[in-house]
Amino acid sequence: MKKVLFFLLCLPSVIWSQNGPGSVLEIRKAKGEIVLDGLLDEPDWQDADVADNWYLNYPVDDKAVNFQTEARLTFNDHFLYVSFVCHDDESPDMINSLRRDFEYDLNDNVGMVIGPYNDRLNGFFFVMTPKGVQMEGTVSNGGSGNDSWNIFWDNKWYSKVVRYPDKWIVEMAIPFNSFRYKSNLREWNIAFDRLDKKRNQKSSWIRTPIQFNTGAFAYSGQLRWVDPVPPAKTNISAIPYIAGNTAKDSEAEPDRKTSDFQAGFDAKVGVTPSINLDLTVNPDFSQVEVDRQVLNLTRFEYSFPERRQFFLENDDLFSTAGFPEARPIFSRRIGIAQDTNGILQRVPITFGARLSGSINEKWRLAVMDMQTKATPSLGLPAQNYAVASVQRNFGEQSSLSFIFVNKESLGVGDTDTSRFFHPSIFKEEVLDGKKTLMKNTYNRVLGADLEMLSADNKWYVSGYAAQSFDDFNKNANLTGGGFLRYSVRAFNIFGGSTYIGKNFNAEAGFVPGKGVYPGQINYFMGAEYRIYPKTESIVYMGPVLELRHTNTPAGTLTDKAYSLGYKINFLSSATLEFGYGYSFQHLTRDFSLIDPDKYTSFHEGEEYDWHAVGGSFQSNTRQIINFELGLVYGGFYNGTNLNISGQLNARYQPYGNISLAFDYNDIKLPDNYGKEKLFLIGPRIDLTLTDKIFLTTYYQYNNLQRNMNLNARFQWRYQPASDFFIVYTENYFPENFSSKNRALVFKATYWVNL
Repeated sequence: MKKVLFFLLCLPSVIWSQNGPGSVLEIRKAKGEIVLDGLLDEPDWQDADVADNWYLNYPVDDKAVNFQTEARLTFNDHFLYVSFVCHDDESPDMINSLRRDFEYDLNDNVGMVIGPYNDRLNGFFFVMTPKGVQMEGTVSNGGSGNDSWNIFWDNKWYSKVVRYPDKWIVEMAIPFNSFRYKSNLREWNIAFDRLDKKRNQKSSWIRTPIQFNTGAFAYSGQLRWVDPVPPAKTNISAIPYIAGNTAKDSEAEPDRKTSDFQAGFDAKVGVTPSINLDLTVNPDFSQVEVDRQVLNLTRFEYSFPERRQFFLENDDLFSTAGFPEARPIFSRRIGIAQDTNGILQRVPITFGARLSGSINEKWRLAVMDMQTKATPSLGLPAQNYAVASVQRNFGEQSSLSFIFVNKESLGVGDTDTSRFFHPSIFKEEVLDGKKTLMKNTYNRVLGADLEMLSADNKWYVSGYAAQSFDDFNKNANLTGGGFLRYSVRAFNIFGGSTYIGKNFNAEAGFVPGKGVYPGQINYFMGAEYRIYPKTESIVYMGPVLELRHTNTPAGTLTDKAYSLGYKINFLSSATLEFGYGYSFQHLTRDFSLIDPDKYTSFHEGEEYDWHAVGGSFQSNTRQIINFELGLVYGGFYNGTNLNISGQLNARYQPYGNISLAFDYNDIKLPDNYGKEKLFLIGPRIDLTLTDKIFLTTYYQYNNLQRNMNLNARFQWRYQPASDFFIVYTENYFPENFSSKNRALVFKATYWVNL
């Protein structure tokens, strides 16, 4: 009896130890042919090691999942084969779209994350839905945060999904030359997970606590190669394109009509098994989706994500350098610039080269050089951007990185002030009491970053330091910061600080406070406490606190922001959040909230503080019609503001989605500071007629920018990683619906392995 009692007491720890981090899955070379037919009747599948006994991660993490999943792997000289058996019933699958790189949280799916460098930091993921829709991407920083996953990386692979009454079976064939790996490694990091959206359940092969991502390498297994990994072969792919466009600019005097036909190509060259050389000549990014507009009522520049394929592989070596307050390199500065109206315009790129990858388990590198053409309409000369980064991995999931960024403006003379009028080229300086335009033709940044993540992902420490160099800023050009986070099941707490010198200038980077503060010192902290009530409707809930102070280097307090809220995460997938916020600002620059020509501006030295309350609700995303609604009301500088924002969604599963995004601000300021109703409306129709034919149309009206935009994009993926696009875009004046400019573009790409 004592032995039985002892066994029962030890049972929870025994169960938890099953499928723990580091669990081994063996892979053997296939002896026969693998056919992607959704049957798994080949002997090699029958003999393969099985990753089974999956566990829930959400909404609870202490029990096995009812509808189990099995994963198997095998390979031959050319392909890595992966299969999943996803046990299920006959209830309809949750499929939001047939579009490649679908929204992960809105679709039933199953996938694999591999770390072929065995460094527990970097890798790739491949995901499938029951309708056979593919998604792939890259993983960085151990997969520990939402910004560690990049879905915009594309490559060529093959798959088949077959739905049965009691299960759906996935087969993947991933060419070894589609991703980077080291041939001499006999173990890779590997993780499997499944999102059963229709039941709002997340499960994984390796048991993962609810507060962590199931794809994080801290909670991955080990793929052990019983037979050697195939030697990596020379891998050369070319992606040529042809494109043509016709455009009309009605804002020019007289109207300017243009047409153009161009060709170019991208190429991928496997320099070593784990280092890739990307080349581009005369690239065209017209097929990239236009940015969604925003109502920006802050003093700071807004950043949009990078979507251009060329910049994405091993992107983390560049994009995560520094902190959000000061990034040494932001790739959207290359080939995109603001015109005099603040609207982003394309700057043609002549060529580019990018060498990136892993030298071995401990060392990674990325080197990029891009050349842009002179753009007279924007006042820009030809420019060269060179970036180099090297990373040294150490410990379980830690790294030290160094980065160098160099931006050069070419062919600019001292008297070219009328030709090259862009503010990044000639800067106004006061010399001997007189205003003079001074030339600025180069900008450089040198930086270092330290990332330390504990083996269980509970502790995370990050720090950076950087210095900029140019002709005018010889001092106060440093920046640096530190960050600490501790996360467990019941709570998450973080804090940190950043310093940015008043002359730190990263022209190819992103420093949102540049031009707002004469240098800044930021202090921030936050805490979240989670309660897991034993109810059938709530997964977890709890309070959230955030604090932030900003000072100038001289010690002046410029900003305070405090917020206290409460979050509720429902089992249905709905969420509710409500809270209170306090803001204080001591203005360090003159600031126009709406229109400086119409209303009185706020001035340097003025101080304002205000209080606001608000809340947001996301309805059950599994419903055919669902919505997100946010409301904030309270003070705003010396007046008040009512903000109502959100999005209404409806889908015709799985072929179409209609959404309406909106943002409304009713600003009431005293005297002549302004009373305006600002709103942005963005209806969008997304048709996925098949998993190869897509049509996306959306309209945006932003009365703050006095602009209406229509964009329609047709895409036909006629072969893997090969597409044909037709894109129409037009901007209108909202007063009379007259056209500002419009363009019709076609583009065809073809991926060929050489």
